[in-house]
Amino acid sequence: MEDARLLRGRGRFVADLSPIAGIHHAAVVRSPHAHARVGAVDASAALALEGVIAVVTPDDARRLLRPFGVGVGGAEPYWPLALDTARYAGEPVAVVVARDRYVAEDAADLVAVDYEPLAPVLDVEAGRVVSDRSFRYGDPDAAFAAAAHRVEASFRFPRYSSTPIECYAVVAEWDAAAGEATVWSNFHGPFVMQPLIAASLGIPENRLRLVVPADIGGSFGIKSGVYAYIPLIALASRLAGVPVRWTADRWEDLVASQAGTDRLTRAAAAVDAEGRILGLRLEILDDVGAHLRPPEPATLYRCFGNLVGPYAVEHLAVEARAVLTNRPPTGLNRGFGGQQLYFTLERLVEMVGRRVGLDRVEVRRRNLIPAQHMPYRTPTGGVYDSGDYPALLDTLLREGDHTGMLAERDRLRRAGRLAGVGMAMIVDPSGTNLGYIDLARTPEERGRGLGKSGCTESATLTMDPMGGVRLRIATAPEGQGHETVAAQIVADALGVPMAAVRVDPSIDTASQVWNVSSGSYSSRFAPIVASAIHRACAALRERILAIAAEILEVDAADLELVGGGVRARGSDRAVPLRRVAGVAHWDPGALPPGVEPLLSVTASFSSELARSPAGDDTVDSSICYGGVGGLCLVDIDPDTCAVTLLRYASVHDSGRILNPLLADGQVAGALAHGLGGALYEELAYDPDGNPLTTSFMDYLCPTVREMPELRIHHLRGDTDFVPSRAKGIGEGTCMAAPAAIASAVTDALSGHGVEVTELPVHGGRIWEWLHTRERGEP
Repeated sequence: MEDARLLRGRGRFVADLSPIAGIHHAAVVRSPHAHARVGAVDASAALALEGVIAVVTPDDARRLLRPFGVGVGGAEPYWPLALDTARYAGEPVAVVVARDRYVAEDAADLVAVDYEPLAPVLDVEAGRVVSDRSFRYGDPDAAFAAAAHRVEASFRFPRYSSTPIECYAVVAEWDAAAGEATVWSNFHGPFVMQPLIAASLGIPENRLRLVVPADIGGSFGIKSGVYAYIPLIALASRLAGVPVRWTADRWEDLVASQAGTDRLTRAAAAVDAEGRILGLRLEILDDVGAHLRPPEPATLYRCFGNLVGPYAVEHLAVEARAVLTNRPPTGLNRGFGGQQLYFTLERLVEMVGRRVGLDRVEVRRRNLIPAQHMPYRTPTGGVYDSGDYPALLDTLLREGDHTGMLAERDRLRRAGRLAGVGMAMIVDPSGTNLGYIDLARTPEERGRGLGKSGCTESATLTMDPMGGVRLRIATAPEGQGHETVAAQIVADALGVPMAAVRVDPSIDTASQVWNVSSGSYSSRFAPIVASAIHRACAALRERILAIAAEILEVDAADLELVGGGVRARGSDRAVPLRRVAGVAHWDPGALPPGVEPLLSVTASFSSELARSPAGDDTVDSSICYGGVGGLCLVDIDPDTCAVTLLRYASVHDSGRILNPLLADGQVAGALAHGLGGALYEELAYDPDGNPLTTSFMDYLCPTVREMPELRIHHLRGDTDFVPSRAKGIGEGTCMAAPAAIASAVTDALSGHGVEVTELPVHGGRIWEWLHTRERGEP
C-alpha cells in the first residue's frame, strides 16, 4: 500500500513537513572534547549575525528545563544540554536559532565556549558502575561442582549503529499563551518517553502533543533516541518565539546519535562428560556511554526471558552491570540486546563442543530444548510459546545445504584460500513486555514502588457511510510495510478489497488512542499490533452482521462477509456494505436493539503474560519467542585478510507469516545489519575520546555488493499465545548473523589457532591475529 508513494519519491518525512508557517532553523553547538568542564558561553558574536534570533545556553536549560528521570539510583539525572560538564565529544552545549539553516550553522561556529579539558574514561572496565545487579537461577554452584568440564572465555561485542537516510528531525512550536508544546519528529517509540519529555519541559503530559508522520524512513531502533532533543528544540522555540526545525546531518548522526551498546562478557559453562551444558555464569559489562539515558540499562535485560537461547540450561548466575564512559549514550539498535547475548552464547557453545570432541552441529543437538517440552519455561522466567528446535536445526542443515557449503569450503582451501563454515541457533523474542526493564531494580526496590509491565496496543476501525474502511494504529513504521499488512488483515476479515481500506499508522498523542507501549520496536507489530487489529475487526464485523441480519431478516450466525457485502450462506440473498453503513450513519433509528449507532470500534490487546518481574527476578520479557538458525560460508583472502560472506541460509519459526514477501525482505535487511556488525561497522575513538568514524569514508556499511547468496526458509506453525498467531521476524537474523559469521571465521582460521572472541572481524584485525601468532605472541 505504501510502496507506490515511497518508490516515486512522494514520501512525506519530517524534513518535508511544513506544518506551521514561519519555521526557523536550529543548529546545535557541540562539545569538541570527550570530557571537559563547561565554563562561560559567549553567544554575542552569534547573536550579532544577521538572521540569528536566539541562542539557547546552559543557563537557559538550567532555568527552564528539568533533567530526564533515570531508572536506577546510581546515575545522576540526564539533561538534554551539558550544564557544567561535557561528558562526550558531540554533546550539545548550546543551540542557535536563525532564519535558515545556513545562517544557523555559521552562527554556531561563532558561539565561544570556555572548556577545561579533563581526562576521559573510555575503558568499560575503568568506568563508573551505575547499575549493578546479581541474579541466580537454579543452583549454579552445584552445576559447576558437578561438571566434568569448565569452559570459559571473554567476549567483546562492538558499539555500532544504524545509518538511516533521514537522520534525527524535530519541528517544535511553543505556545506561550497556553503553556504547551506541539512537536513533529521521527521518534517511533516506545511512547513511555512522552511523559518523560513533558516532565523535562515542566508541563503536564496533556500539554505536550507529539506527532509522528506515517513516513519516518529507516531507524532500526536508533531514532528512539531523538526524544532527547525534543525538549531542547521546544525550548529553542520558546525562547525564540517562533517554530523551530532541527534536522541532524550525517556527521551529527555518526558522532552523537544513538548506538547499540558495546559489551564485555566473561562467560563460563559447566559441562558434563557428554557435552551437555549444566550451568552458565555470565559477567556482563555494558558500556552505556556518558549518561544512563532512558531506556538504558534496558540492553542488559531485554533478553532475560531467553537468556539460555534454545538450550536446556537450568542453572545460571548472572552479574549485570551498566558502566559510564566518555562516549555518546547508547540505546535501541536492531536486535536490541540479542546480538550481544548470542555472540557470547554461540561462541561459548562451540568452545564446549571442541573441549569434549563434538562438532558444532552435534554439540547443539545435544543441548537443544526438545519439542515435547513446549511451551517451555526458562529458568529466568521466559515462556517459549512454541517451536521445535531440533527440527529447526535439521531444516537449516538441509535447506541451507550444509553438505554443499562444506564441499565448497574444502575446494577453496585446496586453492589456497582461508574458508570456513559457521552456524548459529538463537531464540528471537518479539512483543516486548516493558516490565523487563524493572529488573534494574532489586525486588525490595520494586516492592516500594509501582510495578511496571506492558505490551498493550490499540486499533481504531471505522466504516464510512459508503462502506469504505479506515484503520488507525499508533505504530510509526520504519519501512516494515505496516500499511500493507494491516490493510490485508482488515480486508480478509471484512470481505472487502484491500483498496477499500485506508490505513493511517501515524501517531498524534492529542487525537488518537495510544499508550506508553505504542510505537515500532522489538518486532511487536506481528504479535501485538496485528492482534489488536484482529480484535477490532471482530468487533466491527459483529456490529455489521447485526445490522445486516435485521435488513435480510436472517440470523447473524448464518451470514458471511464476502465480496464487499454481507451474504446469507447457501443463498443469493445479500446486501452491500454501503447499505449497511448507510443505515448506521443515515438512519440510526432503524438499527436493531442493542446495536450502537456508530460503525467505529476501538479494540486493544495486552497479553496476560506481560507481568512485572517476580520476587525471584524471573520475568517473561517477551510475549512470543521464535526460533532462528543461521548457516554461512566465508572466504578470506590470505594476502589481504579481507573477508567475503559467500553464502548465508536463514531458517525461521516465526508463527504465521502475515505477508511472505515482506517477511523475506525483513530477513534480508536483518542480514545486512548483522553482516555490518560482524565484518565492517564499529564506532571508533582515539585515546582522547575523539570520534574517528565521522563519515561514510570511515564508518563502513555493507552495500548490495557485500550481500551474499541468501536462502530463506520458514517452518510453518502458528503460535497460540496471540490472536494474530504470528511472531516477530525482523530482528532474528541480525541477532544470529554475527555469531554465525564469527563461527565461520573461526573455522577458516582454525589452522592458525585463532578463536574469534571479538567483533568486527575485518581484515586488519585478522591480519593482526595471524601475524601475532607467527611471531609467537599470545
